[in-house]
Amino acid sequence: MSVLASFDWSYIWERREVLAEGLKVTFELAAIGIAGAFVVGLLLGAARAYRIPVISQLAGIYVELIRNTPILVQIFLIAYGLPKATKSLQFEFFTVACVALVLWGGAFNTENFRAGFEAVPKRYNEAALALGFGRIRTFLNISLPIGGRIALPSSINTYISVFKNTALMTAISVEELTNVAKQSIDLDFRTWEMIAVLAVTYLTLVWTLSALIRLLERRLALPEER
Repeated sequence: MSVLASFDWSYIWERREVLAEGLKVTFELAAIGIAGAFVVGLLLGAARAYRIPVISQLAGIYVELIRNTPILVQIFLIAYGLPKATKSLQFEFFTVACVALVLWGGAFNTENFRAGFEAVPKRYNEAALALGFGRIRTFLNISLPIGGRIALPSSINTYISVFKNTALMTAISVEELTNVAKQSIDLDFRTWEMIAVLAVTYLTLVWTLSALIRLLERRLALPEER
């Protein structure tokens, strides 16, 4: 009861512009991270599925390194480790956040797409080749549409995780929503108000994103899965 009694809704309203700016940065990070994860996953997933020499092996090493280390370690490595090691690579923290999200999401998406492409029945590709399709045309017309749909459910989970991982960028002081809320807590000690804002905002956004992507998943589902 004491928490509810001291809860100040007007404080949230007073901080609305600052919170909106933080939310804008969160959206920017999420959009770049999801788009980058899609591209990286698609390209490296195809390389892994079709055993392209050298690229497939390098992609495998990349996937193992990223998937088996905490994303916070990766963020600190890009933000502080690389500049210290190279003496020349200096990144803005927003750029660090984008790179970290793309690398993390791309590693998981690589395996999502690899599994999707490998699940495409071989007879489909063989039929396309028999009809005179080249390998690239076969991939674009057969493997990508079918394998991409197979990979969609696991890719959705990756995109949602990328969105939620934007909150970790407060560790390097990127002005996203969580960091803005934390600054408000540090300045005015309105802990519960900011926690409520974060909880409601992330729950609403993640549920909305999930619903929209699930709708897309149903529309793109293979005919036998509908």
